[in-house]
Amino acid sequence: QVQLVESGGGLVQAGGSLRLSCAVSGISFSMNAMSWYRQAPGKQRELVATIARFGGTNYADSVKGRFTISRDNAKNTVYLQMNSLKPEDTAVYYCRAGIFWGQGTLVTVSS
Repeated sequence: QVQLVESGGGLVQAGGSLRLSCAVSGISFSMNAMSWYRQAPGKQRELVATIARFGGTNYADSVKGRFTISRDNAKNTVYLQMNSLKPEDTAVYYCRAGIFWGQGTLVTVSS
C-alpha cells in the first residue's frame, strides 16, 4: 500500500517560516522524482517545486529564493522549507510521487 503523509503545516505570520515533510512508503522512494503542489481556495492546484532522483530541483517563479525542496532517501522523506512566507502562500500543500498523492497539509499565512 502506497502512502504519502504530509506534516508540518499550520498558521504562521507573514515573514515567518515553516518546514513541510512528506513521508513515503510502499514505493521505491529513491527511484522517484518528488514534487510539492499547492491549492489555494478557489484556485487550481499548482506545482511548487520538484526534486529529481539525483537532487536536481525546479521551482515555481513565485517561490524561487524563498522555498527549498530537499530529500532524504535514507528516511524516504521529502521536505519543503518555506521562508519569508506571504499571505498568498496560503494553501493546502500536497506531495506527489508519480501517480500517487498525499492527503495534504494546510498552510495559513496571516498578514
